[in-house]
Amino acid sequence: MTMTPKPNGETPPGPSRRTLLKNIGFTALGLGAFAASGGPLLSTLTGQSLPARSTTAVAKPLRIDNVTVIDPRDGSSRSNMSVLVRGGMIVSVSSAANTSASGVQVIDGGGRFVVPGYNNMHTHVLQEERSELFMATMLREGTTGMRQMAGPDALLQRRAEGRLPLGAATPGLLAMSGALVMPFNSPTIERVRHEIDRQKALGADFIKLIMVERDVFFAAVSWAHKQGLTIGGHLPPSISPSEAADAGYDFLEHLGTSGNVWIETSSDRTALRAEADTSLALPNALGYVPFAEQLFASEIVTNATATTLLNPALSDSVESIPILQRALDTFDEGEARKLGASFAKNGTWQTPTLSRLRTEYRMDAPEYQNHPWLEMLSPQVRENFQTTRTAFLDLPEARRDAYHRYYDTAVKLVGILHKEGAQIMTGSDGPGGNPGQDMPSEFQQLAEAGLSPLDVLRATTTVPAAFLGRSDRMGAVDTGMAADFVLLDSDPLASADNLSSISAVVNSGHYLTVAQLDETVDRLLASAEAS
Repeated sequence: MTMTPKPNGETPPGPSRRTLLKNIGFTALGLGAFAASGGPLLSTLTGQSLPARSTTAVAKPLRIDNVTVIDPRDGSSRSNMSVLVRGGMIVSVSSAANTSASGVQVIDGGGRFVVPGYNNMHTHVLQEERSELFMATMLREGTTGMRQMAGPDALLQRRAEGRLPLGAATPGLLAMSGALVMPFNSPTIERVRHEIDRQKALGADFIKLIMVERDVFFAAVSWAHKQGLTIGGHLPPSISPSEAADAGYDFLEHLGTSGNVWIETSSDRTALRAEADTSLALPNALGYVPFAEQLFASEIVTNATATTLLNPALSDSVESIPILQRALDTFDEGEARKLGASFAKNGTWQTPTLSRLRTEYRMDAPEYQNHPWLEMLSPQVRENFQTTRTAFLDLPEARRDAYHRYYDTAVKLVGILHKEGAQIMTGSDGPGGNPGQDMPSEFQQLAEAGLSPLDVLRATTTVPAAFLGRSDRMGAVDTGMAADFVLLDSDPLASADNLSSISAVVNSGHYLTVAQLDETVDRLLASAEAS
């Protein structure tokens, strides 16, 4: 189709976001919403034979000597320590001189540093076609726990039956949501209550909301809490971040995903609110169309929108860019501090996924062109990424500059939120078809936001443990804790980069060296390429 240039010389990139959504039944606002509603998951599960129930062998007793144990709870370091593990639990952390080795595998830690295992609190890895390969890469990064941010019915069923591909070579599953709350399943207050009840019955640990009408949003928050579930996710365009926090919305992902956060933190927010389009990208009427959700997740939609999923910003309307620019131009640190204080007061936890936001708003960064991660992807997904990146590079310079500032302001905002006491957790929104959505990148970008090395360590250990209500058994290397920890070659309190200087990982008591982890990744990659 020939595109007619705009009067200012800018060629529109295609239909507006809202038009695109209505035409093909897809929401680019989701940052993974499509995959979460079905998409790759359905194509992966459909036609497969039912997998065997997963089993994990009990780890042998293990003792690691001569290590420095870092405790993120208080920032202390204890040198020349021994960590004793039995049955997947830490039995003792004591002076190396006071230990015995009867019936225990003994490993010399060689002066390395020990920290709790990392937790990726926003991943969609179980929906990926190459999920086992990608989980092996996550473990190689030191991730021993993960929060799966979408669990369509088929995935929840497999979890209930113990048929997920989990084990000693994968991070442990900390929590999983049900299907995303959207107009398909929640067009009314009555329907959203029914959907929350249904998901709870299926075993969902929390509710993830993407977009609903304003009255449905507040009803969903209230009802989820009455059912003993936390609820969070994205922000519908009609809900401001402070409204969500005051209503008890438990957590925000990607800073909310919509432009609401920039309106909220703008000195010109009253005028911007008046101009902003607060209607749903997906019409609420879809909740009354038979099989709308199945159509949304169909193979046709999958193929039509694969590249849009990799970078939702490409479907922004030309008309929306000046509003974004104005909001960023008028970013007010005082208003940002007020928002951070509101998050802290209300206990609204944040998983900003800066590594994901960077792949969207700085997709033209040179390191993404031939990033090593691309070797992990199937040929079709690699092609989709390069097509998407080319489309981003072809955007007018002024628009790309606006997107660069979006990311840079997001980094600044995360630092402000942290200083005001908002709880920040690590999450990558991957792994998937974009390179750079990994824990080392997330650590680096949180450090760029101003978090100290200790605060970055806490964001991936003690803060997730507190969020999940499991501080008694995770988030520290101590007696009675789960034996999930990482051995590092360099001091993690000196630099956040040192969190990636991994020597070995202990996962549910299983000791795995970097060489063993790399061997597993290589084997699974070779198998994927051969299939």
